[in-house]
Amino acid sequence: MKNRFIQYSICLVFVTIGVLACKNLLVEDPKDQVFVDNFFETENDATAAVNSIYSILNATSSAPSFGGVYFSTYWVVAGLCSDEMENKLPATDLDQLATFTQRPVNASLNEFWTLAYKGINNANFAIGGIPSVKASETFKNQRIGEARYLRGMLYFDLVRWFGDIPLILTLNGDIRPRRNPKAEVYAQIIEDLNFAAQNLPESYAAGNGLGRATKGAATGLLAKVYVTQGEWQKCIDQCNSVINSHKYELYNDYSVAFWVPNENGKETLFSVGFGTANNSISFWEAGQFNVRLLPKQLTGQIPGVNAQGWHVATQNLYDSYNAQDRRREVTLLTSIQNLDGTTTTVEPHIQKYWDKVHEPLAGNTDHDFPYLRYADILLMKAEALNELNQSPNADAYAAVNQVRKRARFNGTIELPILPDLQGLSYQAFKDALLLERRWEFVAEGQRWFDLVRFNKLETLVPIAKPGVLPQAFHKLFPVPQNEIDLNQNLLPQNNGY
Repeated sequence: MKNRFIQYSICLVFVTIGVLACKNLLVEDPKDQVFVDNFFETENDATAAVNSIYSILNATSSAPSFGGVYFSTYWVVAGLCSDEMENKLPATDLDQLATFTQRPVNASLNEFWTLAYKGINNANFAIGGIPSVKASETFKNQRIGEARYLRGMLYFDLVRWFGDIPLILTLNGDIRPRRNPKAEVYAQIIEDLNFAAQNLPESYAAGNGLGRATKGAATGLLAKVYVTQGEWQKCIDQCNSVINSHKYELYNDYSVAFWVPNENGKETLFSVGFGTANNSISFWEAGQFNVRLLPKQLTGQIPGVNAQGWHVATQNLYDSYNAQDRRREVTLLTSIQNLDGTTTTVEPHIQKYWDKVHEPLAGNTDHDFPYLRYADILLMKAEALNELNQSPNADAYAAVNQVRKRARFNGTIELPILPDLQGLSYQAFKDALLLERRWEFVAEGQRWFDLVRFNKLETLVPIAKPGVLPQAFHKLFPVPQNEIDLNQNLLPQNNGY
């Protein structure tokens, strides 16, 4: 396993150098071979190594993987393994996830594990080598901060999916590592994110750094880690740090938050870039949100459209919205205006990534994947305050009501709907928060995590998907069988599988 990890790292750094460091890899010179001992010399080398981590988040369209970690698998799995999405793509692994019948042999779970560890090993390569670069300590710590943010992010998603996992921090570890207790993994995640928060800038110069990790990204992700662990005060502190930085706020109109030109705007703490959305990291591929989510019936109505409708929203999700909630209109599509003037009704499809203003053709998109938005900071703060006090206080109401107020705006005026929450018990407020998160974060890779954290997976999924009966053990996924076949030290398998 270790040797394969090193091969992945070296391969990606070769690609990075060819694009960014401008080294001539066709010249037969042993000094140009990429090894940790002789690769890191200049600032460009450090940047190239870090960029190879970003590339794993979205790119890497090479067998056996299609796209990067957050290209589709991550958010599709989180949607299907919940009350959010149903699968229409003929694919056994996705059908299993949508019905909670997944087994250790599952292509989507295996792909996520493999790609995430590719990214982690590229991060280890960068973290281990950058200190030797001839550059200022500030520059080196910033690049290491990016690498540690990305490593922490990948480990955070791995540990939430699989529980105990191998914690690999160098390129020279055990060739067949055992699974570390999740507490050790979380401790390393927190250490990485704290380092990142201390060494990353709050922002980058205009046109230079869009999509790169920032102090706000690290601080916000720390809040996410702490809310997942039930460390309520620590979560509140991190949320307040983001809020008090005055670097972030909600757009007045929910739809504007998903315009392509705004994806690195004031509401974004961190996003995974696609297409031309980023001009400082050169690995972006076109996103496939519209291909996967928009209804097939659009084909023929819009020239050049490539809509497949592989994953649809549950009717229960659509019905849960207030009919005038701006988020339902922006997020879900239920009718198509045909060229002949007629209307075709379709089951609810997810259209939030279709920026009709800037990408009217609805094909492959430059739209980023919104990994962490400011709305999440507000809702996590409200959740942590409610849990800490065992009842909502004024600050908790103020946080969630910012999100509800935005949902009342229909693009022109504020409607008399979704009144501010007030006077709720601890449990009623918690239930209201889970609903708010459901409406706010459709297809953003949040729902399965939320149902697990709120302990509602087993009760809410059957309501949206009659006959689908998740059990307690479904709060983790099975370790991919392919990895166990390579490394028996990953046993025992997670309970239930």
